[in-house]
Amino acid sequence: MEPITTTDALADACQTLARAEFVTVDTEFIRETTFWPELCLIQMASDDLAVLVDPLAPGIDLAPFFALMRDPGVLKVFHAARQDVEIVYKLGGFVPSPLFDTQVAAMVCGFGESIAYDQLVAKTTKGHIDKTSRFTDWRRRPLTDEQLEYALADVTYLRDAYRFLKARIDRDDRAHWLDDEMAVLAAPETYDLHPDDAWKRLKLRVKKPIELAILKELAAWREREARQRDQPRGRILKDDALYEIAQQQPKTEEALGRLRTIPKGFERSQIGAQILAAVARALAIPKAELPPIPRAPQMPEGTSAAVEFLKVLLKIVVDEKGVAAKMIASGDDLEKLAWKGAEADIPAMSGWRRAIFGDRALELLEGKAALVYRSRKVEIVELS
Repeated sequence: MEPITTTDALADACQTLARAEFVTVDTEFIRETTFWPELCLIQMASDDLAVLVDPLAPGIDLAPFFALMRDPGVLKVFHAARQDVEIVYKLGGFVPSPLFDTQVAAMVCGFGESIAYDQLVAKTTKGHIDKTSRFTDWRRRPLTDEQLEYALADVTYLRDAYRFLKARIDRDDRAHWLDDEMAVLAAPETYDLHPDDAWKRLKLRVKKPIELAILKELAAWREREARQRDQPRGRILKDDALYEIAQQQPKTEEALGRLRTIPKGFERSQIGAQILAAVARALAIPKAELPPIPRAPQMPEGTSAAVEFLKVLLKIVVDEKGVAAKMIASGDDLEKLAWKGAEADIPAMSGWRRAIFGDRALELLEGKAALVYRSRKVEIVELS
């Protein structure tokens, strides 16, 4: 199948797809050398039509595609939607709606955490995806027959995988189990991290408030610079350099040049001057206004043992209900639950998560239930 290369052909295809109840969507992109993903191919399919769209074709206008992605009457089905949605958000300025992520849906249907597309297809449709074209250069034209076949399979098999998951979710009345995750995917802020929050992406390898202040300034500066230059963050300045600068706090070109993570001569460049300016801004913050170092709360004695019990209970619930553990509670959630009990402000203490796990966890923590090993398995039993 040859990709669509004109606006008129794209408009005709989108008009047909708009009559469908749902459309499966995928994209191929390159982002190794850019900050923003470079869209190279769009794949879409309904029961009546499957198309490939070449967004790099001279003169093509993607407005019909964006109109379809906005159409409230057509469900947009993705697998692992975040990066595909990010592309639409960057180019079109909106999040496709309504949307459905089969990777998330698979988690509530007992297929484990973050199942890959080819594995989902194999388990739900018995189909086979040839992944040899996955990491090819999608910017090169013409695309090979193997690339086009691979790309089309990303949306044609997805139709049956979606139907399989939708049927199981409806059968088990679990549609509302997806609400929190779909809300995150549908939120514009998921795809537009404010530069001032860029430090949150980093591991916190600093120990003093002044170091954290410098790290925040540097991360925000790097984020803005990467976006403006359309280059990966690491091309601007590597993470290791951020940490070393935060710890050493250089105030002069000479001091910056002595750091092992800074390339030779870098300190005399325009970027070197900007780094020193970021450090100076942080050093000018009054001591009383420096950001505190986030620290994990000191857990009461016995909490770690309670967490181990909760992990066993979570495994029991996961096996019993056929849902991925991360959909119910994270390791941090279990620590908070073991520490604060019913007052823990975590997802597992509300809604469907509480019904299948939270209440049983409280019974365990309050001594109203116990874990026993019998018949070669662990069970939870109520205590009289």
